[in-house]
Amino acid sequence: MRRIGVSDTGIMTAEPRRGTRVRSAAAKPTWYLPAALVTDAAGTAIPVVLVFVLTRQPYPALCAALAAGGWLAVRAARRRYSARQLGESGAVVPLLQDWLLLLGVLAVVRAFTADSAAEPQPALLALLPGLVLTAGTAKLLHHHLVASRREGRAVRRVLVVAEPATADQVVGQLAARTDHEYVVVGVVPVGEAPLSCGAPEAARLGPVPADRAGWEAQAVLSAAAEHGAELVLAAPGPLLPAGRLRQLAWAVHDAGLPLAVLPGVAEVAERRMRLSVVAGLTLLHIAPPLRRGAQSTLKAAGDRVAAAVGIALLAPVFAVIAAAVKFTSPGPVFHRQTRLGRGGAPFTMWKFRSMVQDAEQQKSTLSVVNEHDGSPIFKIRRDPRVTRVGEVLRRSSLDELPQLFNVLRGEMSLVGPRPPLPEEVAGYSDTELRRLAVKPGMTGLWQVSGRSDLTWDETIALDLHYVENWSFAHDMDVMARTLRAVVDGRGAY
Repeated sequence: MRRIGVSDTGIMTAEPRRGTRVRSAAAKPTWYLPAALVTDAAGTAIPVVLVFVLTRQPYPALCAALAAGGWLAVRAARRRYSARQLGESGAVVPLLQDWLLLLGVLAVVRAFTADSAAEPQPALLALLPGLVLTAGTAKLLHHHLVASRREGRAVRRVLVVAEPATADQVVGQLAARTDHEYVVVGVVPVGEAPLSCGAPEAARLGPVPADRAGWEAQAVLSAAAEHGAELVLAAPGPLLPAGRLRQLAWAVHDAGLPLAVLPGVAEVAERRMRLSVVAGLTLLHIAPPLRRGAQSTLKAAGDRVAAAVGIALLAPVFAVIAAAVKFTSPGPVFHRQTRLGRGGAPFTMWKFRSMVQDAEQQKSTLSVVNEHDGSPIFKIRRDPRVTRVGEVLRRSSLDELPQLFNVLRGEMSLVGPRPPLPEEVAGYSDTELRRLAVKPGMTGLWQVSGRSDLTWDETIALDLHYVENWSFAHDMDVMARTLRAVVDGRGAY
């Protein structure tokens, strides 16, 4: 095999050895790369020229060329223009990291070449429009790619080889989302059990890996050719052990097809995984989630500083909302509720009251119309208990602002899982209890992904992904996406 890696879906991939004909996957639009290069170069060069001309700085064209070249070099060095990364993400944090790296490079160059009396501010300010244009282009490419994949374009046709139960799970999970490139076109089940995923059964391998390895490999290759598969995805198991999988890998690679192997782990970010080969065994190392260290300390300090600054700046908004709640419906301004935080520790969470005063007493009579039936969450799209002012507060998420005091007290974080009620936690499974491994947050993946429109299983999956893979940079990305979710108001009720 030429290269072993781990994709962003957590699947181990192995390309055929060099010299073997590789069937190309459905390509992304060819204009992605020139669009990214042109906007990055022009967005950096043009503002630099304008600023240098207006401030009468010397050599504007040369400085613009150096700035544009430096920006392209930094982006290329971090593989932002590779076919794998183009359009895959519209996240702001990686872009900021690139920009800070560019500023560091330019600062070093300036220290060795520029006059010590020269002012660096115009050059630095001139780079901001390029940053904004690059971010906008990345967002547009990402949205276009996601929309294309919803329509079945820019995808890889996948043939799954696995035991029926595993195949059902893999097909269902891949079909549930459209933000990846894999589309299952057929399944080769191993064993006698029936399939229930609805995917076409391309062939079937017997449960015993007898001396029919050649026949089995030919069956998989014939199925791949019949369905136009561009990738074979295999999931090891009792009926597909290492020896049988190795024989299959040899045949698949000799035919020029890449092979992906499902390692059996879920919700683990790519940055936490590392491959090694020991005594001929391929090992997948998984780093533990961040629970302590510099990033954890930075998160805790950043939460409290941001909460204190937010409370000070938003004091007039607090006063206006409090008056609106007080004078439009009888009852207190704030709604206090016991929630469970990290490790199941109870705390009192504060919100602006958005419902009538006896909302809790009315809850039992409305349980029959709960739109989250079967889950611990109680939500109704048009809840009759919500006041007119409360509708505005909920749609804009302004009712959540008093939770800044919970963040300041260290009971909550700015970003984290949704804080659960004690009665919800009482019905949690061991898997769902994992949500309590970190502090709950004012916002999180659940808010930027649909909020109340999500099913309970989707909410749990998002929370577990955050608990296992959070980082300070990830938090910054969620905060940036929260603004759009609040403006959009989707799923807020």
